[in-house]
Amino acid sequence: MHQIKTLILAAATSACMLASQPLLAHSDEHLDTQKAPNGGQLRQAGPYHFELVVAGDGKEARDSALVVHVTDHAGAKVATAGATGTATILAGKNKTTATLTPDGDNRMKGSAKYASTPDMKVVVSITLAGKAAEQARFTPLAASH
Repeated sequence: MHQIKTLILAAATSACMLASQPLLAHSDEHLDTQKAPNGGQLRQAGPYHFELVVAGDGKEARDSALVVHVTDHAGAKVATAGATGTATILAGKNKTTATLTPDGDNRMKGSAKYASTPDMKVVVSITLAGKAAEQARFTPLAASH
């Protein structure tokens, strides 16, 4: 009887591991090979994909918009009504935070004073209504993007 329970547990564990394999395919490196639908950079954020679109034309810090598109792993839009979020932007020696608010269908939008430099890093955190916060890290203007 003990051997049967062990066998069932092993089979269940294997099934769970196999079922979770597709999630491994969504690494930052994999997403960088995908064409983002809105011209931004894609990152995995838990069960979602975030696509960050930033202003790409300012070496000097100035007020600029940024938009995050939220989709599921299949690319279907995820509604952002009732969501909250922030984007922390590190560019050069400056750090600033933008508050993100719902902006139609699956978009979150905010603005902040930032420079659009190749070394720019952005940490996006979004809490969809009734869900846990999800976070993603971006290098939206890096050469590899």
